[in-house]
Amino acid sequence: MKKITKAVFPVAGLGTRFLPATKAIPKEMLPVIDKPLIEYAVEEAVLAGIEEIIFITSHTKRSIQDHFDKNLELEEKLLKSDKIEAFQKINRKIFQNTTFTYVKQKSQKGLGHAILQAKHLIQNESFAILLADDLIINDPSATQQLINVALKTNTSVVGLNKVPKEHISRYGVISSADIPKHEKLFLLNGIIEKPQSNPPSNLAVFGRYVLSHHIFDYLEKIDPGFAGEIQLTDAIKLMLEDHDINGYLYDGIKFDCGSKEGYVKAIAHLASDMLS
Repeated sequence: MKKITKAVFPVAGLGTRFLPATKAIPKEMLPVIDKPLIEYAVEEAVLAGIEEIIFITSHTKRSIQDHFDKNLELEEKLLKSDKIEAFQKINRKIFQNTTFTYVKQKSQKGLGHAILQAKHLIQNESFAILLADDLIINDPSATQQLINVALKTNTSVVGLNKVPKEHISRYGVISSADIPKHEKLFLLNGIIEKPQSNPPSNLAVFGRYVLSHHIFDYLEKIDPGFAGEIQLTDAIKLMLEDHDINGYLYDGIKFDCGSKEGYVKAIAHLASDMLS
């Protein structure tokens, strides 16, 4: 498997759970202490070796592009005022060799449809997917862990978390003959989106993926699934018929910042680290 250098970020969602704040501000730009949520995920990707960030965005998300573009006027004012620390925060060295690409999703038809918009930018290579709503804190990061597994096994890899039975119906859930043989790595033999009864396991897919370019073939084949959307889970299920896919129970503290409760917990956690 070639080096993994591209990551897709689906960021076209409306953020309705955070209205009215997200009427004018993308949920990805909501601050977690002093950085917007999206920057944590982009930082995670870049530190894992990603060289091109591909945002699947919409016309309402211009501020994401503004955030990662240079602001020469602001930089000049900060330097003239000798505010070097502030200058470094908006002109981060780790992003200086990163390419940011923006693809507009004209209509929202599910996560799978969003990923499909990046097909023309992905050649015969594997790529990462990060859902910025999931803020995952660990070193090495969740993305780095999945890339390591993908390179070692030469397979696609989906990130997994263990989920309580009462919440499992909210997620894509895997099945594997390896359960409970292996502690972290599971060769998938099935996956189902939001099972309403008899889930095949307590292992749910969360916010981080490393997939081969073959996923686009299956995204183009499937019909709309749960909620009438093109589900990435359904494409992964179809892909399993022809390709090995592993699930990896990654290490890290995860916060679902797509929910108010998770967002507040993330801020509290990071704030406590700053104060300790």
